[in-house]
Amino acid sequence: MNIRAILIYDINTEDKEGRRRLVRVMKTCRKYLVHVQKSVFEGDVTEGQIVLLRNEVAAIIDRNRDFVIIYSLPDGSKLSRDIVTDTRDPMDNFL
Repeated sequence: MNIRAILIYDINTEDKEGRRRLVRVMKTCRKYLVHVQKSVFEGDVTEGQIVLLRNEVAAIIDRNRDFVIIYSLPDGSKLSRDIVTDTRDPMDNFL
C-alpha cells in the first residue's frame, strides 16, 4: 500500500556538524522522496519505506536542535496541491 508523504525539515546549521547533518538528511530524503524545494520533500512510498526513512533521519538529526515533520496520507486519500506560481512543478515528471 502506497502512502503520500511530505517531509519538511529545519536543521540547525550554526556549526560545522549541523551543516554535515543537513547534507546527510537531504541525501537520505532523496533516496525515498522528490526534492520539491529547499527543505521540502514529497512522494509516494510504501509503509515500510516511510518507517525506514523516519528511522534513518532520526539517526542523523540532533533531536534538541533540529526539527523534522513527516506528513502522511494513506492510499486513496485525496491531497489537493495548488501551485500558486508559474514555476515548474518538480513532481510533473512522475507518473
